[in-house]
Amino acid sequence: MIKTPYYLIDKAKLLRNMEKIAYVREHSGAKALLALKCFATWSVFDLMSQYMDGTTSSSLNEVKLGKQKFGGETHAYSVAYADGEIAEVLAHSDKIIFNTIGQLERYEADSAHHVRGLRLNPGVSSSEFIIADPSRPFSRLGEWDADKVLRVMDKISGFMIHNNCENSDFELFDRMLGEIEDKFGSLLSQPQITWVSLGGGIHFTGDDYPVDRFCTRLKAFSEHYGVQVYLEPGEASITMSTSLEVTVLDTLFNGKQLAIVDSSIEAHMLDLLIYRETAKMAPNNGDHEYMVCGKSCLAGDIFGEFRFERPLQVGDRLSFIDAAGYTMVKKNWFNGVQMPAIVVRELDGSINPVREFTFDDFVNSLS
Repeated sequence: MIKTPYYLIDKAKLLRNMEKIAYVREHSGAKALLALKCFATWSVFDLMSQYMDGTTSSSLNEVKLGKQKFGGETHAYSVAYADGEIAEVLAHSDKIIFNTIGQLERYEADSAHHVRGLRLNPGVSSSEFIIADPSRPFSRLGEWDADKVLRVMDKISGFMIHNNCENSDFELFDRMLGEIEDKFGSLLSQPQITWVSLGGGIHFTGDDYPVDRFCTRLKAFSEHYGVQVYLEPGEASITMSTSLEVTVLDTLFNGKQLAIVDSSIEAHMLDLLIYRETAKMAPNNGDHEYMVCGKSCLAGDIFGEFRFERPLQVGDRLSFIDAAGYTMVKKNWFNGVQMPAIVVRELDGSINPVREFTFDDFVNSLS
């Protein structure tokens, strides 16, 4: 038995998402790029690269990872590039997307022979969290003024528009895309514009999503403007594919039944803390309710409250489901809590531990 904690990536579950992505690619004409900011565990890129067209990035390191480990198309984007990294970004990418006109003009000469795009901000989004809302007041994410963008159209051939966040509502996606067309139609219709990325955050691989209507909308958009559409699925690529496996270390009662496990939300599932969300566990319908807590010194290190069929005991194994997105890419050494290993269940059912972390990794992360 593998020692906990560890992330368990199930390739069979991952494959179901990949097949849905392949269906959308075939029926809409859109290309799909893995958003590395959400998931960058390259040990399963051998499977994912068979069903996706490449990767999109948010930094130089992600650009290089996508180029070297995934292959296919490599799109480079960053909120701001630095002078010392622009040459490497260009060397490892097929397209470079600038966040602002200022950055586009700063690196115009460097990128003269590269495919270039610009991020647009339509002022609408599906985010319920201000911290994640790309269209929040005073947002730095993309250009808002179509008239200003028109003046630099000779420098670009495409746009990136990312305004969907955890959006499983097709009607909302459709409505916001209509608003994008209303605001930026004059830009999208320019003859030199040949590609448009609609970003990520669209949960089209979820259960009951109207995939055929989604494909029809994407195809109509592509044909109307004469552009290649790109999607950048992050969580949609890996949803429900991975669990975080933990062990109960202690139990106590302090007004509620508590269980302490050998993991931590701040170290291993940071988004739970950032967005004040609860981990997922299935089944979760027994008669015995426990607040499951992490082992760090943070008082609010709490995975959530769950129901079990019997009282928990020290040594019990628990499994938090849907634990791939924004976990492994954010894991950290807070409190020196042991970093979860990364384990893959292969398509034949065999279990393959692909990465374990040691004291030396902890030491080498500091100085």
